[in-house]
Amino acid sequence: MINFLNLEYFLVAAEELNFTKAAKQLYISQQSLSNHISNMEKEFDVILFNRTNPLTLTYAGQALKKRARQLLAMKNETYRELADIKDFSTGKLTIGVSHTRGRVILPEILPIYREQFPNIDLCLLEGNSTELDSGLLHGDVDLIIGMLPFRVENVGTVPICEEEILLAVSDAVLERTFPDQVEEIKAQLASHTDLTLLSSCPFLLINEGNRVRTLANEMFADAAITPQIILETENIETVLALAIKGMGITFYPKMFMASHRDINAFKDKVRQHTSMNFYSLDSPKAHGTLGIGFHKGHYMSQAAREFIRIAKEVL
Repeated sequence: MINFLNLEYFLVAAEELNFTKAAKQLYISQQSLSNHISNMEKEFDVILFNRTNPLTLTYAGQALKKRARQLLAMKNETYRELADIKDFSTGKLTIGVSHTRGRVILPEILPIYREQFPNIDLCLLEGNSTELDSGLLHGDVDLIIGMLPFRVENVGTVPICEEEILLAVSDAVLERTFPDQVEEIKAQLASHTDLTLLSSCPFLLINEGNRVRTLANEMFADAAITPQIILETENIETVLALAIKGMGITFYPKMFMASHRDINAFKDKVRQHTSMNFYSLDSPKAHGTLGIGFHKGHYMSQAAREFIRIAKEVL
């Protein structure tokens, strides 16, 4: 029978390849760590480490290292599932969401969730789409929220609501680029938002790795244009604020406007600073579905299932 404590200690030692460093990381003595490794070698009747300088893994040690993470993950999943079945009164739920989308969505969900399940510890991992996908893949989060499809292996999805990416264009940009055709260009964009019309305009974009940026890149490629990108940043609210000031054109999710409760009031507020226009894009890539992702290879806790239920009810 595998001793999981020995296995945990072995994995740390196998990753560090230094018993002294591994022992410090585990808060045990080096002699104690050596004893655990020796016990595991006796259990399997193999040598796991070449006691050389530097320390190296034997072929058996390399094979066990590959399996150790899987075995420990399986143990943790089993304990989690059984604890969940036994008593859904305490627990932990980690949600992955982008900074801005979290501001929009979570205030609608978390107060209700907290009221219904006050003993569930809630944690947030905020990052861009690439970081969230990685977090789900490596088990750092239980659920991620974003536009479908998620670009990570072995992910299950639950559609939540429709989402649309709008094009934010100020009159100031159009006046600089098309000084004698502003109203004509605005009329064309209102009836048919063709990005090729704006190929000579400056663009403000969110950084690579964000889903809105990925969709923007795809729409540029479909339109066969190379945009004049004059600024990139991690915060989508920053690019909108700069677009409002007439610095360039950007893409902005309609849901983020809806978070201001009254879209028309939001637009009126924007127009107090400058004449700003929001256009629906013709590309099907600008019209998608917001969803919740979970790892199909991991046990989905009752806490996660209840979060999904509430999200579907309120969004």
